[in-house]
Amino acid sequence: MALEAFNAGCNIIGIHKCGRNYGMCCAWAQMIDYDKLSMLIGSQSVTGQILLPNDIVGVSALAQGQNTIALQLGEGHSDQIDKYANIKFHRDQSAILIDGAKVTMKCRVLKIMHLFENETDCFVLLQVIHSQQEQDLSFLSAYKL
Repeated sequence: MALEAFNAGCNIIGIHKCGRNYGMCCAWAQMIDYDKLSMLIGSQSVTGQILLPNDIVGVSALAQGQNTIALQLGEGHSDQIDKYANIKFHRDQSAILIDGAKVTMKCRVLKIMHLFENETDCFVLLQVIHSQQEQDLSFLSAYKL
């Protein structure tokens, strides 16, 4: 049984870069200030590997009922498959935002760090440029996929 000490959501980070759509599902995201968030992105993630400071990305906190989107964006690698096939989304500059999400945020990558020595996972610090929240929707829980 996995430790469920905190509520974990299903958050999609997406970017259109070099003519390709990149995206992944990340349960390890946290608001750390009114306009800043952090995400821990695994070293295996192609999306995480292509991110650079000042990139404009989309972060979509999925809503209940968007389970298939979370599962689809959580499988495979963006450089090998079209993770956005049959998913409704829109772009704001290079930010990819999922339609129907509980919260969508256009963000700027502020910093990418490795928290532990010899650790290749990335701790990404993001600044929210613009956000939109759907009050009548509930967050999708990563524990209910």
